[in-house]
Amino acid sequence: MADAELSSHPNIYERLLVIFMRLVAIATFFALVAVFMPMSCMAWVHKRLELGEMPQGPIVEYLARSTSAFYALHGGFLWLVSTDLKRYGPVLTYMIWTLIVCGVGLLALDLHAGMPTHWTMMEGPWVIMLGVVMLVLRRKGRV
Repeated sequence: MADAELSSHPNIYERLLVIFMRLVAIATFFALVAVFMPMSCMAWVHKRLELGEMPQGPIVEYLARSTSAFYALHGGFLWLVSTDLKRYGPVLTYMIWTLIVCGVGLLALDLHAGMPTHWTMMEGPWVIMLGVVMLVLRRKGRV
């Protein structure tokens, strides 16, 4: 088989990267629920997450819904990029590094804001981990 033919077939790491990106994309699509969720349900979730009483006001609703929409939008970009890793290589590089940097920023923000430990450990470190896993799979897959 010619070198060109071999390089056109995805290796196991490239396949794993696609699967991983799509699983993360699917998970972020669930954020769409919060875009349409009644505020009373958001307040219930807020309390269940041990964040206290949810503040009231238009800015709270705006931030909750717009942030959820952006999570879902990010999932859409992940899915799109996963359809052709070579073609979207520069976008993939950008996404990986912004995930890692964003994760560090979220961790710092959570610590500064005094978020509960369970929240802090489940946000920034997980976002960093997502970026690192994607980086390792991309490098091993040479895409």
